[in-house]
Amino acid sequence: MKLILGFSVPLFFGFLFQQFYNLVDTIIVGQFLGKDNLAAVGATGSVNFLIIGFCMGICSGFSIPVSHKFGARDYAGLRRVVANCVWLTVAFAVVMTVLTTLFCRYILVAMKTPDNILEAAYSYIWVIFLGIPTTFLYNMTSGLIRALGDSKTPVIFLLMSSFINIGLDLFFIINLQWGVQGAAWATVISQGISGLCCLLFMIKKLKLLRIQKGEWAPDTHLMKTLCGMGIPMGLQYSITAIGSVILQSATNTLGSDAVAAVTAAGRIGSFLACPFDAFGSTMATYGGQNIGAGRLERIGQGLRACVLLGAGYSVIAFCISIFLGRPLATLFLDVSEMAIIDNVRLFLMINTAFYFPLALVNIIRFLIQGVGFPTFAILAGVFEMAARALAGVLLVPSIGFLGSCLGSPIAWIFADAFLIPAYLYVRKKLQQRSVSINAGEEMDEMQIGSRKNHNIVVS
Repeated sequence: MKLILGFSVPLFFGFLFQQFYNLVDTIIVGQFLGKDNLAAVGATGSVNFLIIGFCMGICSGFSIPVSHKFGARDYAGLRRVVANCVWLTVAFAVVMTVLTTLFCRYILVAMKTPDNILEAAYSYIWVIFLGIPTTFLYNMTSGLIRALGDSKTPVIFLLMSSFINIGLDLFFIINLQWGVQGAAWATVISQGISGLCCLLFMIKKLKLLRIQKGEWAPDTHLMKTLCGMGIPMGLQYSITAIGSVILQSATNTLGSDAVAAVTAAGRIGSFLACPFDAFGSTMATYGGQNIGAGRLERIGQGLRACVLLGAGYSVIAFCISIFLGRPLATLFLDVSEMAIIDNVRLFLMINTAFYFPLALVNIIRFLIQGVGFPTFAILAGVFEMAARALAGVLLVPSIGFLGSCLGSPIAWIFADAFLIPAYLYVRKKLQQRSVSINAGEEMDEMQIGSRKNHNIVVS
């Protein structure tokens, strides 16, 4: 538990600061531009998660083979993996930037975005998608640094960029009057700065990653391995987000006030869920390094410790939503909007009441990915997608805003119903693999001993 906490606390602050400047974006938009612009930013949330989540998932997946090589102390192989990560990251960044900027308006229209916020939503998300290369840059470089066991350095750079983001938010929105597009530009620029800082740190400080000329050659086998890890993790985010898009589309039909409430509650909820994101990333690296080192017995120990931490924090988050739900909502909305503020508190209370299932989703899913079973992550995402889609199709039309509140908790329960048996299956497979390897080693030792005895008899 001490080891997991030591690694996850810096990660937690990293996710916290990342959510912090998203939170500040939303607060500044809500306070200075009004509830319609707040709703416009919120209306892009699910499609933003669909695309940006895919980018982040790919980068997380690419870092897992790096942690395997690091755990096995294969440093030459590690550098070749990193070189191929670079080639793939550039290719994905270019293709995704072009496609998303071309089609984002059509996506917003298909999602039934209310007419009074459509143009503002488009101007915001178009800039975010234009900045996809900066998303890849930060998440790839920070993922590589974490794979080598350093979870603190990326947080330092992210903290710096968070303050830059706040300053740019205020300058672009208040001084230059760029509207919601100013908030998007602030996010892209600040993330680009943190990514460049991580890249410079890798070049200057991490001698282990100084790739030699011959190691830059593209390797189709390594690229296939990397895509086998990265694409499933990216799809896990995207498949999950498809359900969120359907749920968001249903929420959009309730009007801009409902969208504003979900936006504010979603930002607060993302802030409160940062520890679970940190636990997930920690378990992916923890599992990958222990698999690389052949320490399978430590995986179950780490899982138990992390689940206990997740359970304890879930209680804290629920108490925060009960006692601070309304005050937190007023950060985004004028105190006169009492109906929206009450809906924000309702959304938070229902979601945080189910935070322990969310903790299990993050901890188990990322651990399974880290030990080399990424397909299960996709299947868990399918369960989440199905649950959110059902909430959007059945619950929201019948019970209104309450259906939007219940969408994510139902999705987490569905995912756990798959992930817990999946982990038991993975554990059994790893134990069988370990027995086979040990049996093979014993056979080799017996053969070596037999040859030695034969030589003694002959002599």
